[in-house]
Amino acid sequence: MLAPASGVHTTGNNRAFVHRRKENHVKDWTPSLNDSGKPRYLQIADAIGAAVRSGDLAAGDRLPPQRKLAERLRIDFTTVSRAYAEAAARRLVESHVGRGTFVRASAPASEAPDPQRGRDEDLSMNMPPEPEDKELLERMSDGLRAVSANLTSLLRYQSTTGSERDKSAASSWLSKRGMVPSLERMAITPGAHATMTAILSMLARPGDIVLCEAITYPGLRAIAARLNLRLVGVPMDGDGIVPADLDELIRQRAPKALYLNPTLHNPTTLTIPQARRMQIAEVLIRHRLPLIEDDAYGFIPASPPPPFATLAPGLTWHIGGLAKCIGAGLRLAYVVAPDARSAFALGQALRAISVMPSPICAALTTRWIEDGTADRIRHFVRTESAARQKIAAGIFAGFEFRADPNAFNIWLSLPEGAGRAELMGRMAGRHVGLMPSDAFTVTGEADEHVRVCLGGAITRSDLQASLLFMANTLSGGGWMG
Repeated sequence: MLAPASGVHTTGNNRAFVHRRKENHVKDWTPSLNDSGKPRYLQIADAIGAAVRSGDLAAGDRLPPQRKLAERLRIDFTTVSRAYAEAAARRLVESHVGRGTFVRASAPASEAPDPQRGRDEDLSMNMPPEPEDKELLERMSDGLRAVSANLTSLLRYQSTTGSERDKSAASSWLSKRGMVPSLERMAITPGAHATMTAILSMLARPGDIVLCEAITYPGLRAIAARLNLRLVGVPMDGDGIVPADLDELIRQRAPKALYLNPTLHNPTTLTIPQARRMQIAEVLIRHRLPLIEDDAYGFIPASPPPPFATLAPGLTWHIGGLAKCIGAGLRLAYVVAPDARSAFALGQALRAISVMPSPICAALTTRWIEDGTADRIRHFVRTESAARQKIAAGIFAGFEFRADPNAFNIWLSLPEGAGRAELMGRMAGRHVGLMPSDAFTVTGEADEHVRVCLGGAITRSDLQASLLFMANTLSGGGWMG
């Protein structure tokens, strides 16, 4: 709260006093705009927020009149009007008819974190690192504040596959993967799991065969068991599933679909190179076999190979989950169906499973995509994952493991004499997620591998300490004790 001017007695509403004192004094402030591609009204609102945080704009400062700022920036008046409305939605400013727009007398109050919610974490999942940068967290919070302006309408039942505005944002996001699908082929869904369940229930019946990698995502195994589908693993080499083996299995077993996690494969971290993708796509096209492309990690690498949806679009169900690149709590995925009719059928199946995706989560994600926050999160995840991979590479230098600079985990081969069950017991209580190979093996006996997750809420220093403990344990330090 600003202190009253000397000799002035104030009672009642101090904030009104601040407005009266300043209403004839407009703050000489002009934001800087750039050619980043972000809408200019959002650039202005961002600039207001940055100026408030830096102190360039103080509580009670009156912003330049909208028409004057529009002339100064040589932009349309409605752009400035929209920017001021956006800043008001973020609770940065408040407008008064006849007086102008003022910086709020107090910053938005921040609730203290709930420690119980902070403890809720599933270490069995392959989690991305969590951001700690204050500026990024503030941008994320700004999105929540802006979305809350439409809270009542966002609590309604809405479209089963997402609104047109949210689909437009999804299309913009998917364009980063080289896809420009029509909105009729798109669906916003409540996460990859619900989507995979819906698609498999459409493509297969109990007892049918679905092909997948020989080492595959545990979530697929759980869904297949629930739907009473039989999974058959396709042999793999260093570039992914082997096209010749895929062709033979299709001829012999008459599967209903193929599931692939082709980029930063969970758990092996391998990425199928473009040449191998083209060979696999040729086999699928030859046999007209549908593909479920789980692109959970496709947005993490800076230059990943093109998705299968661009190589065999008429056969591919592309699932662009947001859990790994933005946040699992959103429970959202952007899906591209093979055609508009398939997208409609998917909507009907999802309606029976989950009714609709969360409108609040969809609106927040759209907001983050439009104002650039989603890209900032993605960049953080990529950079922090690389830093953690370097830590793991140094500690496990004498061990055999697969890794990728952008992956959230390593796929560790245990040395002779070490057992995955005992290692899991030894690591109990350490804040590192471990998953034994049993969870990923489709057929046959699981070998001595474990997935070591490097992400989640753990700090770099705690991660290093836990990995050192694991390495010492595996190398004989206390293993037989």
